[in-house]
Amino acid sequence: MPVIFRLLPAVLFACLSLTAQGEQLRIVTEPWAPYVYEENGHMRGLDYETTVIIFQRLGIDVQWQFLPWKRCLAMLEQGNADGALDIFQSHERDNLLLYPSEPLSQVEFVMFYANARPHPFQTLDDLWGLTIGTSPGYLYSAEFRESRLFTREPAPSHEANFGKLARGRIDLLITDRRVGQHAIKMLGLENQISQAPKVISSQQQFLAVRRGAGMDLLIQRFGAELKRFKQTAAYAALSEKYAGASAKKTLSMPLEQTVEQQESSAR
Repeated sequence: MPVIFRLLPAVLFACLSLTAQGEQLRIVTEPWAPYVYEENGHMRGLDYETTVIIFQRLGIDVQWQFLPWKRCLAMLEQGNADGALDIFQSHERDNLLLYPSEPLSQVEFVMFYANARPHPFQTLDDLWGLTIGTSPGYLYSAEFRESRLFTREPAPSHEANFGKLARGRIDLLITDRRVGQHAIKMLGLENQISQAPKVISSQQQFLAVRRGAGMDLLIQRFGAELKRFKQTAAYAALSEKYAGASAKKTLSMPLEQTVEQQESSAR
């Protein structure tokens, strides 16, 4: 019997269980434009809209909630949320969360700099004496996190980080390429801030759910449906919609595995 038919009864059971209890699947996330964000009172974004379509195809009703990322993870740990959108896979969370085989998207981590104060670099050594803007609740690689060559300075939001960069309060800022480009556009900083030309590292992000009865098979079904959807013209159009200014190709660069990830408490 094909695997898909063996999965259907368990997936149906999970869906019926939620319906019978009058419950929705509770998914939490942090605004992470252009992957997921709120605009004029409506949730939008490449990964959000993709996830909505997949759950509609599975016949599952979802309740969404925006929270600071640390709060999202605390709700998962306390059992107050069923899943999280746009989370990185981490071995530290294997006992808590289940991930589908198919990622929602791939993020690329780069540095941004103020045009008036460029800081060319090739390795971590080139960052000596600088102050690097980081995001609260994020976990960076041990090399980046523990280095004494430079100072890491968090800000309460991406917008605050880019404001500090524009005003010269930090020297560089590390974040995802699409997230950074979206923030620059929204803040009207296109003529003041630029992206360093090389990709530092990349990471896949997922829709993950808490372990529980029927959830392992549900997430398998989600992954299979997501993989099929990615082959459609509808997904191609959705991806193009949020491609923005990301058409320029950048060069890969192994910079001491400086991967931006949210702490195990994190994305």
